[in-house]
Amino acid sequence: MALKPLHCFSLVFHLFVTLSSVANAKRQMPSDQKPSPFDFIKHLEGCHKGNKTKDIHHLKHYLHQFGYLDYPNQIHANNNDFDDLLESALKEYQRYYNINPTGAVDAETIAKMVIPRCGNRDIVHGTNTMLPRPNKKENSNSSTNSIHTVSQYSFFPGNLRWSKTHLTYGFSPNTPTATIDPVIRAFAKWDSATHFTFSRAQNNQRPDLIIGFHRRDHGDGSPFDGPGGTIAHAFAPSDGRFHYDSDEAWSMSPVGNAFHLETVALHEIGHLLGLGHSSVADAIMYPSISRGATKNLHADDIQGIKALYNV
Repeated sequence: MALKPLHCFSLVFHLFVTLSSVANAKRQMPSDQKPSPFDFIKHLEGCHKGNKTKDIHHLKHYLHQFGYLDYPNQIHANNNDFDDLLESALKEYQRYYNINPTGAVDAETIAKMVIPRCGNRDIVHGTNTMLPRPNKKENSNSSTNSIHTVSQYSFFPGNLRWSKTHLTYGFSPNTPTATIDPVIRAFAKWDSATHFTFSRAQNNQRPDLIIGFHRRDHGDGSPFDGPGGTIAHAFAPSDGRFHYDSDEAWSMSPVGNAFHLETVALHEIGHLLGLGHSSVADAIMYPSISRGATKNLHADDIQGIKALYNV
């Protein structure tokens, strides 16, 4: 049933208020945006190898956080020198996001980097997990009509996966009640599109997957960074943890200044099942998402699950 606009607004408002109690911090309405942790990148436009510029060390930390850069010497990681390793890492980032790999901080690169995103790495332990994979040709009567597509799905190192196809899920005690249904809908979409089935764990049952809301450093080694940076993350099989950042503005339906709960859940469930990030912009496993945006499962996501589980 479609929700009336006033009802939608009240649900979103209620959700902001509920999450504020989870975070134990004063929250503002979504129109009052706080500076993003990624905003420093905007001040680096035009920087290139050889520069020594304030905040270059933040760019190094950004690229390290998402797997593109690893200095053997922490002195170089923490200074503001735009060196050879930084240029190489920036080129790698640009290639993955189909940006001209100049190795300089140009406007197109900035526009991509400042978009809020999943906290999971694009490159794990130095391994590029976002390489193109040619699919099998779908042959018609003529070889000239064969279709050859390229997938960009990826897996965690070691191709981590579940040994069973039915998974149970549950919610941390601090999870706002209004956020549960969007997550359930996301599980239903993965259920209908893959060989997996899902059900909510009973009260006396230990779930395979656990969803919760957390903020800043919450003890899992992957701290959140406040509004507008990393908005959620999830762990590879068979860890089962999926965390939303409670400092973000969340909504049950598309709202311009809030993140869509179901869309983000679809992405993070992909990680729970073993998928890494995809460089296909329309795929649910694409690393970044803007406020108000909604997405659904894409052929690249489904092909990734089929390839990982050989089904």
